[in-house]
Amino acid sequence: MSAGEADGQVQESQLKHDAESSVKRNPHGDFGKVQASRPDWDNGRSWHFTKTRNTEWTYGSGATVKSDAPHVSIDPYGEGRLPVQNYKLLISGIIPRPIGFLSTRAKDGTSTNLSPFSYTQMFNHDPPIFCVGFSGGFDNEKDTLRNLRESGECVINMISEDFVEAANASAIDLPYGVSEWAVSGLTPAECEVVKCSRVKESVFAVEGKLVSTQEFESKNPNTPGKKTAVLAIIEGVRFWVREDAVNEDRTLIDPAVLRPVARLGGITYSRVVDGFEITRPVLEDEKKAGKIGDDLLKQKADGQ
Repeated sequence: MSAGEADGQVQESQLKHDAESSVKRNPHGDFGKVQASRPDWDNGRSWHFTKTRNTEWTYGSGATVKSDAPHVSIDPYGEGRLPVQNYKLLISGIIPRPIGFLSTRAKDGTSTNLSPFSYTQMFNHDPPIFCVGFSGGFDNEKDTLRNLRESGECVINMISEDFVEAANASAIDLPYGVSEWAVSGLTPAECEVVKCSRVKESVFAVEGKLVSTQEFESKNPNTPGKKTAVLAIIEGVRFWVREDAVNEDRTLIDPAVLRPVARLGGITYSRVVDGFEITRPVLEDEKKAGKIGDDLLKQKADGQ
């Protein structure tokens, strides 16, 4: 590595550090002290089903819990409102979010990257389509996006309770070329279609091929034209699921084994430890059962 390349990597690492510091995700002065005051992790809480909130709900009843508290309107581009304020609001309101733990490899194989992204979601099953959002434009792209764009490949690994600390460690602001695998202690495993590794500890993982990218510009009046994000559309080309987590016909993953971790706002995460089931209603069946009457089947009107 040349001196110029080394200096560039140091500057890149500093930019990442500065960006994270400006967000101020941690609302606590001394998080270690706050953490110590909380109860221990409850290993006794395991996946189980509950009833729905209101098993006596009837059509037309509306919300089970009602509130008269007023709402406030927020203009995302209002005078004096900063983009980071929108960021904090959105990540605390659009929850819970799945975390795409992306593993990538440079096109020439000289470098790898492993990093979590909570701007991740599935959008289709045939073909399997996923989207991942990256902050910053191509002129300031994250290591994962650089590898994904140049190699056209990645693995989307889902994060479970068993390695959440290791996954979080991989988000540290390492310079390009320094291994997150080593820092996290997680195990790389071979894939069948793509060249980058999957995370062996991940109960469910998807090998992916890049379909396209879309870069976005700021609409904030203070930063017109600034490149702020890149959306990557990824096609799933191979699934990996731990044998003890999937049913016999390979169509259902047991949440009790997957034990997924979801992203909330700030530095907050959540466990998925209980669930409920509710069937999708079919109009004719509901009418025959006398659960919905013609008095509720009204033509659409303004405001409804």
